[in-house]
Amino acid sequence: MTKTAHSFPLLKFALLADAVASGATGLLMAAGASLLTGMLGLSADLLLYSGLFLLPYALAVAYVGSRTYIKPGMVWPIIVLNILWTIDSFVLIARTEATTLGMAFVAFQAVVVFAFAVAQIMGIKRQKAEGRFQAA
Repeated sequence: MTKTAHSFPLLKFALLADAVASGATGLLMAAGASLLTGMLGLSADLLLYSGLFLLPYALAVAYVGSRTYIKPGMVWPIIVLNILWTIDSFVLIARTEATTLGMAFVAFQAVVVFAFAVAQIMGIKRQKAEGRFQAA
């Protein structure tokens, strides 16, 4: 394995990318809820509160991802929340009358969030196989 790949493992990358994407999306949704509602066909309240949820979530994920030793117990709740976000996104698409752009926006988020969850699971497995977890 190269020095770069070893010093920046998949788990750390997946967590930090999740944090950046969640923070950016949260800011967009919270700050632009009233502007986005017309384009997306989603309620301003849904956008605002979802965005507000994502901001502390992003900080928590960034905290976990910035640790020198990332314990699996700190990552599994993030993975579970990512999977729940994915499921809820597709339920929202099925039950809402969002615009085509709104459905695409929600579906894109769901796919990206699911990819983060998969990468985080793979990162845990890879670090465990490499014996890079510190005993708790």
